[in-house]
Amino acid sequence: MGEPTQELTADVLVVGGGPAATWAALDAARAGADVVLADKGHCGTSGATAAGGTGVWYVQPDPAAREAAMASREALGGHLADRGWMGRVLDRTYANINELAETGGYPFPTAPDGSQPRNGLQGPEYMRRMRIRTRRAGVRILDHSPVTELLTAADGSVAGAAGHRRQAGHPYRVRAGAVVLATGGCAFLSGALGTDTDTGDGALYAAEVGAELSGMEFSNAYGIAPEHTSVTKTAFYSFATFYREDGSVLEGAASQGGRSVIARELLAAKVYCTLDRADPAAQQAMRLAQPNFFLTFDRLGIDPFSRRFAITLLAEGTVRGTGGIRIAGDDCRTTVPGLYAAGDAATREPICGGFTGGGSHNAAWAMSSGSWAGLGAARYALALGRAAHTRPVRAAGGAGLRPTGRSGGADHREVIAAVQGEVLPYDKNYLRHGGTLTGALRVLDDTWRQLRAGLHGEGRDIVRARQAAALAANARWMYRSALARTESRGMARRLDFPDQDPAQHHRIATGGLDEVWTRPLKEPA
Repeated sequence: MGEPTQELTADVLVVGGGPAATWAALDAARAGADVVLADKGHCGTSGATAAGGTGVWYVQPDPAAREAAMASREALGGHLADRGWMGRVLDRTYANINELAETGGYPFPTAPDGSQPRNGLQGPEYMRRMRIRTRRAGVRILDHSPVTELLTAADGSVAGAAGHRRQAGHPYRVRAGAVVLATGGCAFLSGALGTDTDTGDGALYAAEVGAELSGMEFSNAYGIAPEHTSVTKTAFYSFATFYREDGSVLEGAASQGGRSVIARELLAAKVYCTLDRADPAAQQAMRLAQPNFFLTFDRLGIDPFSRRFAITLLAEGTVRGTGGIRIAGDDCRTTVPGLYAAGDAATREPICGGFTGGGSHNAAWAMSSGSWAGLGAARYALALGRAAHTRPVRAAGGAGLRPTGRSGGADHREVIAAVQGEVLPYDKNYLRHGGTLTGALRVLDDTWRQLRAGLHGEGRDIVRARQAAALAANARWMYRSALARTESRGMARRLDFPDQDPAQHHRIATGGLDEVWTRPLKEPA
């Protein structure tokens, strides 16, 4: 007989523990909702933000500055971003960052002229304060309690979630009026710093209740990192000169617009670089802004501004890429009633189009979408009232939980290895060609069929099995969408379709599990 299930109720359940989740929980609680936050790790320390630092898309409300901020990336994103959403995010980010400084006590630095730049955050301090603020607002936090599936009511709306409390060693369920998925993106366990919890779980859970995704073809982000390390801070490599093994300059290599040159060279040889284009003022600013970037160099006794060091590219998937759960309203609702999405779990196309959010846009999107999702979920749940807690519910999870064939016929480690074999190599996912994508997708479809039939976890292994299933699902949505876009736009570059096609100026929705589908979205981009 297994451990008894812990039963909880809440108006709003927030799944995740990073910036989007904590802003969602905070604003849902401030709107009057009873809130539970369930994090796979320890809220405030898990995820990509808590492990490092980030820029923030914080722009003063000056019309010219705002116009420049919005215009700067529109072409890079293939003109798929939305000016209305960009303006909303700039407004919300400006308000949230100022609140964080003035009532949250975040210690932004003071410049020599007395001004206080607020366009960067140190992840550990930011998330420490967000945890404190969330708890003070009355949010109940369940640390080390990964959700493993959603619960639905008879009408198909989302009515809570079930999971496993790792440290206590028992299952739990939360019946809720609404659920916010802020589970982070999917980096395919590539080893990039802070992404070990980013296995795309939320996208799997959303698809299992019928939600749609969008922009998954724009999920092939790779960040530059020193070889054998995990710290990707690609923006700093705008100051770099890149070299071949023989010491000659690698022409065309760059952090932006030249990463494919680096990828091609890495297929057969090492690539080196030096941050030799940073003047002393820039060097000082970089060290102050992102001190964790320099830890590896300092420990090895390497001055990255004068000495060459070997680099690699690490896949960052939807963590720095753009795709995710499709947003269907200004309050970050999804296409399923009662389900909201925020942060890296949600598509960032509204503000990034088909381009990476980098750090600054990602941070702005996380806090803005988190706030809106929390408020939207609170309004939805409070309108349902307490009766929402007594609705009959059905468990929605499939792959890894309820195999269709003989249990034990698939192993989660083998599934992960199979997925990584198709999504991490540069010549499959970064240097994309239709023939290569088709072959990789065939392997992934076979992997899915095997795991759907035989992958099953119990106890702690439930989480491992579900993570493996989520990786496979995200990979299939990514490649099916990449094949549907027969052009090069934003990050979705195709060697066999190198030009942009005006007829494909639209977003692409995807979804499905046993049968993955895509369709163009007709609304204006």
